[in-house]
Amino acid sequence: MRIGVLTGGGDCPGLNAVIRAIVRKGERIYGDELVGFLDAWDGVMDRRTTALTVESMRGTLPRGGTVLGTRRGSPFDHPDGVERVAATVSDLGLDGIIVIGGNGSLTVASKLFDDHQIPVIGVPKTIDNDIEGTDITFGFNTAVQIATDAIDRLHTTAESHDRVMVVEVMGRDSGWIATEAGIAGGAAVVLIPEIPFDVGQVCERIIRRHERGRYASIVVVAEGAQPIAGTMEVAERSIDRFGHARLGGIGSIIAEEIRERTGFDTRPVLLGHVQRGGTPTAFDRVLSTRFGVAAIDAAHGRHWGEMVAARGREVIPVPLSEAVGRTRQVDMTVYRDVAEVFFA
Repeated sequence: MRIGVLTGGGDCPGLNAVIRAIVRKGERIYGDELVGFLDAWDGVMDRRTTALTVESMRGTLPRGGTVLGTRRGSPFDHPDGVERVAATVSDLGLDGIIVIGGNGSLTVASKLFDDHQIPVIGVPKTIDNDIEGTDITFGFNTAVQIATDAIDRLHTTAESHDRVMVVEVMGRDSGWIATEAGIAGGAAVVLIPEIPFDVGQVCERIIRRHERGRYASIVVVAEGAQPIAGTMEVAERSIDRFGHARLGGIGSIIAEEIRERTGFDTRPVLLGHVQRGGTPTAFDRVLSTRFGVAAIDAAHGRHWGEMVAARGREVIPVPLSEAVGRTRQVDMTVYRDVAEVFFA
């Protein structure tokens, strides 16, 4: 077979490991020819390609980012975008395209298959772990580890200066990183998009800790966390060209509120894109490799219009329709039965 591969959306630790696995099994086991598209769907529309071979992918397993480049955007953003994608598939003699991406990229892939019969297979990718249909996504474990390492370091400076540290982590619509990093890092409070917060209650918790002699506290907040209406003033968020609210800064607002309401020395810390970069953890390398192998197997099984997914101990193809248009939110049993135990 001749298979195209692209990476779309934000970069994520483990992307190269997925590509490497697709190429390794495709070339060595199936005798396939793998064609990489540069810069996501733009590369498909403009026919900017690179040959993907076992040799060209050597040494990429531990590398962060993606050798193919990535960006947001969709062929549906262009009047002739879908026709250009279809023409590329036909003219290059491709049997299909493996799309490695998050909610946006997988939604595009699903629409191309359902409405235009373009053969695609999805590989779910996001550090936010918010894609439905799969138990976990690669990149998430790495992001949690990076956030936990940062929190561990912040504990020491918070304890040295009797400070409250407000750590803002990624998580637009779901608080998986905040929840798990908060548990692993021993946070006093974790704020997530799924549950609007009352900053007054946050301050009460921190005051109670001070009264018990705990003068240092870590508050972990997901970037998409929102206060209960009327409890705290927050500026209206601007919208980017993809229709997403521009996030980042809620940690600074909360830190200022805590400082004003309690008088405690409070500092915000924005981890930002450092969570996306660098070497993937061993867990993510293994998961990415399994996803890549499963994706090329799915192509040979003609599972077009599906994506590979982790279900228990297996990686299996499932319909893309299970993933698109929905957000996988934090398991409330983990948040309420585990994380909140340590908020008292």
